Amino acid sequence: MRRFLRTLWRVITFPFRVIRWLITLPFRTFNSAKRFMLTEPEEHPLGDVFMDLTQSEQARQLFWDQVEALRGHLLRAVLGIAVGVGISAAFTNNIIKFLAVPIGGLQSLQIIEVTESVGVFMTVALLAGVAISLPYVVFEFWLFAAPGLKPRERWYGLIGIPLAAVFFIGGMAFTYYVLLPSALPFLLNFEGFKAQIRPESYFSFVTGLLFWVGIAFEFPLVIYVLTAIGFVKPQVLAKQWRIAVVIISIVAAAITPTVDPVNMGLVMLPMIGLYFVSIILSFIAYSGRRKPEENKTVEEES
Repeated sequence: MRRFLRTLWRVITFPFRVIRWLITLPFRTFNSAKRFMLTEPEEHPLGDVFMDLTQSEQARQLFWDQVEALRGHLLRAVLGIAVGVGISAAFTNNIIKFLAVPIGGLQSLQIIEVTESVGVFMTVALLAGVAISLPYVVFEFWLFAAPGLKPRERWYGLIGIPLAAVFFIGGMAFTYYVLLPSALPFLLNFEGFKAQIRPESYFSFVTGLLFWVGIAFEFPLVIYVLTAIGFVKPQVLAKQWRIAVVIISIVAAAITPTVDPVNMGLVMLPMIGLYFVSIILSFIAYSGRRKPEENKTVEEES
């Protein structure tokens, strides 16, 4: 009888418990996120970590737990890209028409193979899907790294997630509106050859250029976050700017679709400008990092 009454009570109160759970869900989520963001990580020197891995079974188990966690984050990131590709598939036809404008429209492209149009569709959908899902992919990597970061470093990483998408899209916009209009006439009129352009060749070329220049535009944000975390110092970046220019020229030569110095300069100059912007951002992040450390030192001395 007592069990029957208890079951009856649970059935009667079930809707009210569901309503209570839904009402308190935002508050519980907020409190959990707040505790997660403010929790100080345990200090583990790298040498001690490697020593523990060779001597402690528990440390090895923790290591494999982290590997398993990384696998889960990578899997969810891939699923996020798949969802982004699925969403972008609904707009891929319009994106293809938009990307074909610099070449004179789709009528300027000639299909040779039967499956060529399908390959073009998938290539463009993949690039658009990566652009759409980029914030979520970065968020998954942040979730993996956040437990080992200090609260201030977690906040900087979290703020950088939407900015990653902004910089990536900015790089693609630069490629489409500045680089392609100058590079395509050179490529199509070189030595006076008449070009019959295949869609697969054109869109592979365009999407690859959009992707890599978009990645290059992430550099200032990466430097800012790494400086805020404490991995990079602006003084080193400022002193090694000559070496950085040489490296940028090599990267620009690899990314640039043409061999002429004009188009290489169109890629190289913004990248050099982004490097000096990253130095400025690094100094800003470094000054912001030093203030809490100085205040902590003063409190310890007092």
